Amino acid sequence: MRYWYDGYLLGKGIHVYSPKSVLDAVTRKCFSSYWVQTETYESLKFYINMNFDGMKDAIILMLGGERCRINTRKFQNDMTSFRSRDDVLTLLVHLGYLAFDLEKSEVYIPNQELIDEFKNSVEDGGWEEIASALNESEKLLDATIQGDESFVAENIDRIHMKNVSVLEYNNENALSCVITLAYYSARKDYILMRELPAGKEFADIAFLPRKGKNKPPIVVELKWDQAADGAVRQIKEKRYEGMLKEYAGEVILAGICYDKKAKKHECVIERSR
Repeated sequence: MRYWYDGYLLGKGIHVYSPKSVLDAVTRKCFSSYWVQTETYESLKFYINMNFDGMKDAIILMLGGERCRINTRKFQNDMTSFRSRDDVLTLLVHLGYLAFDLEKSEVYIPNQELIDEFKNSVEDGGWEEIASALNESEKLLDATIQGDESFVAENIDRIHMKNVSVLEYNNENALSCVITLAYYSARKDYILMRELPAGKEFADIAFLPRKGKNKPPIVVELKWDQAADGAVRQIKEKRYEGMLKEYAGEVILAGICYDKKAKKHECVIERSR
């Protein structure tokens, strides 16, 4: 329920679920997109395809699990007077497509129900470079589990290059955004956690299998202008095993690094028990 329908916050620590979606899920005994079925996603597609300066940047960041800072004070409280990206994003908060963090003035996609809706809008909206990354993410996850290092590095290269114009790609946080976008399809089988407590320090991204999913945990360490094998070694040194002791079998360790001069990604994948 939390994964599919939570994400909205009312004050400090008060979570708000979509009531229609919760009732439909209980009645039908199946999790799916129910609230958005009350209207087509054409309205969402219409607003994001206005494509004000910075809109595409914001959508990529939010699909990659990031948040986007906005100024809500300029919004005219109507559905026709749009002058900027922030006006459109503010309206999407009013319509329920985005959640808003009042303290930080940040918007984000709150749950899987809405993530799927943004994906549909992007695929049909002429944003081929983003849609391609989302659609190829299943192959990338399989290649990671199979240990195909070359395939993983080459595909992350391609995703980066296709979106380079809208991502300031100059640090590990930007690399993290590209990685979560590239592994979009993993969300149905995994809980993605950034900076999972890992003994001494933190793993950058951990893919923890959802209950009932027969998938191996994946721990990813991201590095900038460093060797990928060093990233895997750092995972081991952090002694992450204690946090994953409830998962039986192998753990996939992946070090993904970006060489700024060569403009290439490198990937090293190992298995650990």
